[in-house]
Amino acid sequence: MSRNLLSRVVAQLERLPAPLARRALTLAFNSQVRFAGTGGARFEHLSATQAIVHMANRRKVRNHIGGIHAAAMALLAETTSGAVFGMNVPDDKLPLLKSMHVDYQRRAQGALKATATLDAGAAARIAAEPKGEMVVPVRVQDESGEAPIAVTMVWAWVEKRRG
Repeated sequence: MSRNLLSRVVAQLERLPAPLARRALTLAFNSQVRFAGTGGARFEHLSATQAIVHMANRRKVRNHIGGIHAAAMALLAETTSGAVFGMNVPDDKLPLLKSMHVDYQRRAQGALKATATLDAGAAARIAAEPKGEMVVPVRVQDESGEAPIAVTMVWAWVEKRRG
C-alpha cells in the first residue's frame, strides 16, 4: 500500500518510459514546490529510499563568478532530501524542514547532482510516530565528482491541523 499521495503519483509515473517518467516527475514536483522549479531542479530518480536530483549551471542560478549560487546549492540539497522524506510521510502528517546547515567547502564546477537517502528504520519511525524529526542524509557533488558543500538537513513531521 502506498504511503501517501506523492508515493502514489510516483508509482503511476513509473509506468511510463523512463525519460518521460523523469520529465513528468520533475513537472509534477516542481508544480507543487515552485521554488524547486525556479531553481531548475530535475529529477533523475525518486523512491521511498532514495532521491537523485540535478541542477544545471544556467544563468538563472549563477553567481558573480559563473558557478551555481550558494543559495541554489542549498535549494538543491533541500529539494532532494525533502523529496525522499516526503515519500514516507503519511497523508495525515505535514513534512517540515526544521533546520538546514550548509558548509561551503569549495567552488562548484559545472552542474550539480544531489543524492538523498532514507533507510527502512527511518521510514518506519515516520509511519509509527505522530510527530518527530530526523536528519536526512544528502550529498551534493559537482561535475568533478567532488562535494562543494556539506549539508545537514533536519526534517520534521507533525499532524496536519484540521479545518
